[in-house]
Amino acid sequence: MSNLALYIITVLIWGSTWFAIEFQLGVVAPEVSIVYRYAGASLLLFAWSRYRGLSLSFGIRQHGWFLLLGLFLFGLNYILAYRAQIYITSALTAIAFTTIVWMNILNARIFFGVRAGRRVLFGSLLGVAGIFTLFAPQIGELTLTDTVFYGSVLAVISALVASVGNMVSQAAQQRSLPVVQSNAWGMFYGAILTGFVAVIEGNSFQFDWSPGYVTSLAYLTVFGSIVAFGAYLTLLGRIGAHKAGYVMVMFPVVALILSMLFEGLRLDATVILGTVLVLAGNMFVLRTRQPRQKSQFVEPLQEPA
Repeated sequence: MSNLALYIITVLIWGSTWFAIEFQLGVVAPEVSIVYRYAGASLLLFAWSRYRGLSLSFGIRQHGWFLLLGLFLFGLNYILAYRAQIYITSALTAIAFTTIVWMNILNARIFFGVRAGRRVLFGSLLGVAGIFTLFAPQIGELTLTDTVFYGSVLAVISALVASVGNMVSQAAQQRSLPVVQSNAWGMFYGAILTGFVAVIEGNSFQFDWSPGYVTSLAYLTVFGSIVAFGAYLTLLGRIGAHKAGYVMVMFPVVALILSMLFEGLRLDATVILGTVLVLAGNMFVLRTRQPRQKSQFVEPLQEPA
């Protein structure tokens, strides 16, 4: 599958998961829902690997990488993000999470010696400016209270944890660890870690059998976890975290479109300007040549024919 196809799949799916998560909140504790999501995703990936004859046997060192994936990408990242939304709106969380673009650029420089280049930096700046423009009306209604500040800090830390998880995945792929099996084990460890947190917090492992919860859980498990993470981490291994991380700027635009379609969000000048800025930044990042780097196993993003 081409890099462009992987990019589009990731943006469209992750952009829609924000809407699906709304049906997960209420009866079941967020950490417990995360356990259900990644436990189910890991079991499906294990079954798929067996069906395709993919080896699931790895050494202790390889499992160390899987454990790191589970810790940063499928565990702490989501725990912090869910907790952040207790104190702040989803719009502010989305804005805070766009900082992963800059974190990936900096971490790629630190861990892999990758120079992002001026076009990538400028494109990322345009994208982040677009996100701020899109959500400016909601930001204007907020007051910087202690709870808002605390929630914002949690969201930024969540983005930092996810960025470290991106570096772990890229490093694992450079060591020839396959994406499918890595995700299977990583999600398994992430579910166990989140389960421990849920138990420590005293959350009960109840289940909501309502159609909305079951359907959204199935979508988040299969598409939001298996398909989207498979596409994103494959893309990350090919083009590097500094470019792949720009997905995090694009998917709020998809979420915004869904909000207009299903939640009655009005299309105004702010929405149009913000969307144009994000798309313009997207074009800068996508059309930038691959920067020089120390590591191998990374190929340039393919442009549309």
